[in-house]
Amino acid sequence: MAGKRAVSRNTLPDVIANDLRERILSGELAEGEVIRQETLADEYDVSRMPIREALKRLDAEGLVQFTNNRGASVTKHSLPEIAEIFDLRILIEVDLFRRAIPAMTSTDFSLCNQILEEMEASYDANDVGKWGTLNHQYHSALYAAADRRLTNDVLQGISLHSDRFVRMHLSVMEQREPAKKEHRDLLRFAEARDIEGACTTLREHITRTKDELLRLVAENRSAAGDPAA
Repeated sequence: MAGKRAVSRNTLPDVIANDLRERILSGELAEGEVIRQETLADEYDVSRMPIREALKRLDAEGLVQFTNNRGASVTKHSLPEIAEIFDLRILIEVDLFRRAIPAMTSTDFSLCNQILEEMEASYDANDVGKWGTLNHQYHSALYAAADRRLTNDVLQGISLHSDRFVRMHLSVMEQREPAKKEHRDLLRFAEARDIEGACTTLREHITRTKDELLRLVAENRSAAGDPAA
């Protein structure tokens, strides 16, 4: 029998796709921006083959629009599509939270509180990138006890699209105290097993973010003379 072979857990396309994903979510690569394969190949010092494979993966996630003949560009959502992303979050997350609260244990509450403390520290440090990641982890921890794997898989895809808009919102949000309070309230209601209070707060929390984001994106596009505003 042949000896064991060392296999890298992260292939080159994986590494490139992960980095490009973060550049898109952080806004370094802006919506609608053309992505030139030859430029990326030069940046990452690789051939165009792993670049193409990475772009195909991001296309499958919906972050990039890729065609063999026309190249690729960062996906640009219309305002109604952005609203739809957050409406879907409301539908799915409120249902998950409602199912999770009766099953949450002290371990779940402890994890949520730990993440929340890290989130608040990142707020104070103005670390938007870290806050965005922790925000996703916190919401996931709130819903974990629902044990709905298929629903979570769907939510993962939706959250990937909402993340870059949430980070955009955070980067310009002058008053962050309301968001901090709402996140604290979500955990407080869950610990009290107040399902209706928790779900109402969650719905209002996501709706407020959606409304503020739509105004922000519309203003930015209008200022740039974008007819899609």
